[in-house]
Amino acid sequence: MIFKIAGIGIAIAVINQILTKAGRDDYALMTTLAGIIVVLFFIIRMISEFFETVKTLFQL
Repeated sequence: MIFKIAGIGIAIAVINQILTKAGRDDYALMTTLAGIIVVLFFIIRMISEFFETVKTLFQL
């Protein structure tokens, strides 16, 4: 999961640099925000699974 998040971060950074060099700063900002949202969804899912595991472990 960490490699998936890192891969998304690297891809977004490359796309951001390409769009910034092309003068498309607004699109670069939108791709950065989209990347952050995707990573946040991954993190939220991981946290949810963690709490489900803890709940099952302690039989709550």
